[in-house]
Amino acid sequence: MKPTDWNRVWRGAGIQFLVFFVIAAAIRGMQPNIGASADTLLSFYDGDRVRIFISTVVFGFAFLNLMWFGAALSSALRDAGKAGWGAAATASSTAFAGMWFVIITINALLAYSVAGYGDATLTSALNDLTWVLVVLTAFPVGMLIMSGSFGLWRAGILSNRGFALGVTAMVVVLLRATTWASDGFWAPDGAYSSYVATGVMVLWLLGISRVLLARRPATSAARVAVQAH
Repeated sequence: MKPTDWNRVWRGAGIQFLVFFVIAAAIRGMQPNIGASADTLLSFYDGDRVRIFISTVVFGFAFLNLMWFGAALSSALRDAGKAGWGAAATASSTAFAGMWFVIITINALLAYSVAGYGDATLTSALNDLTWVLVVLTAFPVGMLIMSGSFGLWRAGILSNRGFALGVTAMVVVLLRATTWASDGFWAPDGAYSSYVATGVMVLWLLGISRVLLARRPATSAARVAVQAH
């Protein structure tokens, strides 16, 4: 059998993250919006608790792949002599995964015990907190997009057009941090935060994953030459 090309697997981890994330989101279903009624919260967190537990495990695999993506991007940037941008990619991907880990932990906690106790106020507050954390993920995601786009462009790996698209994606994602309306399009659970910003992040991850997959990792000798230069 042909041995597994682990370097290629890691460089495609961005795509694997998206696959796991979509599967987990489909299993979990749509999370109740901010200010949802007590009956809606109880039905979702207590009535669908098994689905939430299953999705929590799948989300975990998604974020393992996200951190591998950050490591692969960092490695490509170091190989190209842009170690600073690579460190930023590692830090931002880890922060993003960490914030989502908190979100899925809160969801699992609500499903495991909190919602079933019938404390509607606490359940509602924790549900709202997860939406607030989703909005705040704009910062680590924006940093990840910035480090990848700027670093790969400075290294001559990303074209000017790709760089311009990356900057646009960064701005669109960072605007998510301003979605604090009470309801509607610009609310934390509104269309911009849930679909527009998320969709742009997905497209950027797919594009950069394609760039990484098309690029062969540098040999040890090449790395030494780059570092010496």
